[in-house]
Amino acid sequence: MKKLLLAGILLAGLGAGAQQPASRLMAYEGKAQGTYYIVKYVSADTTNLQSSIDSIFRVIDASLSLYQPGSAINRFNRDGKVQMDEHMQKVVEKALFANRATNGLFDITVQPLVYLWGFGVTKPSFKGVPPADSIKRALKLVGSRYLKMKGQELTTTKKGVKIDCNGIAQGYTVDVLGRFLEQRGIENYLVDVGGELCAKGSNQQNKTWSVGIERPSPGDTSYEPIQGIVRLPGKGIATSGNYRRFFDQGKTRYAHTIDPKSGVALHNHIISVTLIAPDCFTADAFDNPLILMGVTKGLQFVEQHPEYGLAALYIYRDEDGVIKEAFSNNFRQYMEY
Repeated sequence: MKKLLLAGILLAGLGAGAQQPASRLMAYEGKAQGTYYIVKYVSADTTNLQSSIDSIFRVIDASLSLYQPGSAINRFNRDGKVQMDEHMQKVVEKALFANRATNGLFDITVQPLVYLWGFGVTKPSFKGVPPADSIKRALKLVGSRYLKMKGQELTTTKKGVKIDCNGIAQGYTVDVLGRFLEQRGIENYLVDVGGELCAKGSNQQNKTWSVGIERPSPGDTSYEPIQGIVRLPGKGIATSGNYRRFFDQGKTRYAHTIDPKSGVALHNHIISVTLIAPDCFTADAFDNPLILMGVTKGLQFVEQHPEYGLAALYIYRDEDGVIKEAFSNNFRQYMEY
C-alpha cells in the first residue's frame, strides 16, 4: 500500500467539557495492510471493538490482498476469472469508474508494470529502470478494457491480464471502518489507515476533527516540512507522493506510481498531491491520476469536474528546484494555516 504525506491526527485538546459526561474518547491502533491503523471516536459506548476492527481487516485482505495466496484477487490473477465478494466488487466497480473519469490514468490492470519496476510483491531479476522492450511487452497486458464484469463474476478477455487494487483498497477500507462505527450508533469518529483518513462529527472538544499535513517552508529546497492543519468535516483525505517508495537512478528519482499509458514510473517534479473528497474511497481513487497529470492539468481537472467533490493540494519543485505548493480554490475552506 502506498505511504502518504499526512503527518498524523491532531486533536486540539481532549477535555470532556463539550460532551456529555458519559462520553469518552476511545482509541484503537495496530498494524494492517502493510501499514498502521488508528481508529478514534467519542461515544458513551465503551465496548471494546478491537476484535471487530481486526476482523474487518482480515475479511478485506482475504478479498484484495496480493500478499495472501488464496485471496480473491490472487485467484483472479491466477485463473483470469473469479466470483467476487462484496468488497472486491465495490472496489473493481470504483476502479473502472475512475478509469473512465481520468481517461485511463487510473488502471488496476497496471499490475505487470508495478512488478516490472520492482514495486510489487515479487521483485524482478534486475534493478533500476526496466529495458524498453520489457515495458513494451508489459503494456500489452494493461488496459481496463480487458476486464469484463457480469454480476459478481469478473473475467479477463486477454490471457495474462492481472490486477492490483493497492492504489484504492486502503481508501475503501477506511470508509468500511467508518460505516461500521456508524452502524453502532457512533457519530463522532476519525479513521486513519496508513495516512488515508475519513472523519465525521466532532472530537472530544466538540470541534471538527483536524489532521496535520506536511508542507514545505516557503522557498525551502531541502524539504524540511512545517506542519499545517486541515479540517475534515465529514470528508475523506488521501495523498499520493514520491517520497516513500522509490529508487534513484542517476539524477532521476522513480516513484511507485506507474503511468498506465506510457508504462513509466513517476519521475516528475511533484512531491505529493493531497486530495479531500466526500469519502476516502473517492480521494484514493483520484490521487494517483492527479499526480500523473501534474499541477496545471490536475488543478484544471478538479475545477472542471465539481461533480466529484475534489479539493487538491500539490507540493512540487519549480524549475529552480525550490519547493512550492499550489491548491484548488475550494481547498482553502479546509485550511487552518
